[in-house]
Amino acid sequence: MATPAVKFAPPKVARIKPGKLLIDGKWVEARSGKRFDVMNPATGQVLTTVAEGDRADVDLAVAAARRAFEGDWANMLPRDRQRMLWRVGDLILENADELAELESLDNGKPIRESRNVDIPMSAEVFRYYAGWVTKIHGETIPVNGPFFNYTRREPLGVVGQIIPWNFPLLMAAWKLAPALACGNASVLKPAEQTPLTALRLGELILEAEIPAGVVNIITGFGPTAGAGITEHMDVDKVAFTGETTTGRIIMEACAKSNMKKLSLELGGKSPNIVFADADLDTAVRGTFAGIFFNQGQVCCAGSRLFIEEAAHDAFMEKLVARTQGIKQGDPLDPKTTMGPQVSREQMDKVVSYLEIGKKEGAKVIAGGGPSKLAETSGGYFVEPTIFDQASNRMRVAREEIFGPVLTAIPFRDVEDVVREGNDTLYGLAAGVFTRDVKKAHRVAAALKAGTVWVNTWNVFDPASPFGGYKTSGFGRELGVHALELYTQIKSVWIDLS
Repeated sequence: MATPAVKFAPPKVARIKPGKLLIDGKWVEARSGKRFDVMNPATGQVLTTVAEGDRADVDLAVAAARRAFEGDWANMLPRDRQRMLWRVGDLILENADELAELESLDNGKPIRESRNVDIPMSAEVFRYYAGWVTKIHGETIPVNGPFFNYTRREPLGVVGQIIPWNFPLLMAAWKLAPALACGNASVLKPAEQTPLTALRLGELILEAEIPAGVVNIITGFGPTAGAGITEHMDVDKVAFTGETTTGRIIMEACAKSNMKKLSLELGGKSPNIVFADADLDTAVRGTFAGIFFNQGQVCCAGSRLFIEEAAHDAFMEKLVARTQGIKQGDPLDPKTTMGPQVSREQMDKVVSYLEIGKKEGAKVIAGGGPSKLAETSGGYFVEPTIFDQASNRMRVAREEIFGPVLTAIPFRDVEDVVREGNDTLYGLAAGVFTRDVKKAHRVAAALKAGTVWVNTWNVFDPASPFGGYKTSGFGRELGVHALELYTQIKSVWIDLS
C-alpha cells in the first residue's frame, strides 16, 4: 500500500498513554506481562498499548470486587453513594474535551458527536442513577394470617460487565451507573478495540473517591478476559452488549457455571417505515440519522427502509442528495460528519456486504465501496451506501452489517409492511414516519421491537428503558427498569401471633 497522502491533526488536550488494568484501586500490569496495540481507525496507526488481561487477572479483580462488596460499599449510607455517583458525572463534564478526543481517536467517530452526544449523555446517566440511590426500597404487603410481611431490594453482589466498541464511554456509563447505584461491585471489560475512555473513566472513579475494588477494569480479549468473567463461579451477574452470536456463547457460559443472572442487549436489523403521507423532509432527516449516525455502527440503526411506492421517487431523491453531502475526514475536525469504521476487520466486513448486495441485484444509488480516503489516509473509511429496489429476502436486508449501508424496500400495503418489518430474527428498534396519528399508534403497537420511534430516530433519555425482543436480547437498560437487572427481592415474614 502506498504511503498515505493525508495527515490528520494531533489531539489538542487528550493524553495518549499506555494503559494498565484497574484492580482493587491500583493500576497494574497483566500478570502475564502481555500488552496489545490500540489502533487509530482514521489512520491505521498504533495509538498506544494496553495490558492484556486474562483469567488470572479476572480472578484478582473478582476477589477485589467481592471484598469491596462485602465491606463498606453495600452498607454505605445511600446519601454517600449518591454523592460519589454524582461526582463521577461532574468529573466527566469537567474533562469533556479530553474524553471526546480520546473517544474520537479510539473509535473514529466525529468529534462533534463525541463532544455533543456521548460525553454529556454519559454524565447524565451517572447523575440520573445518583438520584435513584436514595429511592431503592422494598414494600409492605398485606397477607393472610397474623404475619407482617415486607420485602427488601438488595444488590446482587459482584457483576461482570462487557461492553462494545461503538459507544465505549456511554456503554460503560449505562452498565456501571445503575449497578453502583444499587450497591454492587463491578468487573468491567471494555472492547479490545476501544479501551481508552473506559480506562480514563476508571481514573475519574477513583478521583470521585469510590472505594477501591468497587470498580475493576480488565482490558483484554473475549476468549480469555471475557470468558474469565462469564465462567467465573463468584460472579453473580453478567451484563453484555454486543453481537448476537457472542450473546449466545455468554448465555451458555452463565448457565454452565453458577446459573448467574444475565442481561443481553444484542444486534438489530431495524425496520424504518416511511408512509407516503409523512412529512418527507422530516422522514429524510430521521432516516439519514437512523442509518449514518456513528458510521452506521449502531445496534438500533434503521438499516431496512420500507418506503411506500407513492412517495418513493421524491423521498429517495432527497435522501441521496443529503447523503452526498456527508463529509468524511479527520474525526477530530469539527467539520467532519462521518469517520472511519472502527477496525480493518469491520471495514472488510462492510465492504464484503456491499459486494453481496450487488450480486443479489440490489441497485446502488449512493456509495457502494471503500472510500478513496481509505487509500489516502490509511484509515478504515467506507462510502455511505444506499441500496434501492431490494427485497426483504436479500442478505443485505436480513443480516446485521453494522455499517453505513441502507437497504430500501418499496411497499404498498400497511399490513404487508408490518408483516415484512417483523420478518426478522431481531427486535431491537423500529421507526414509523406518518402524519396519521391513528396509523402511527396502530403500527407502533404491531411492530415487535423494544423501541419504536415515530417521526424521529435515535432519541434516548436515561429515564426511558432500552432493550430488545427476540434475538436482540432481554432485560432493559436505563430508567427504573435497569434497577431490576442489579437487585434481587427478599421477602421477610414476621409471626405476630
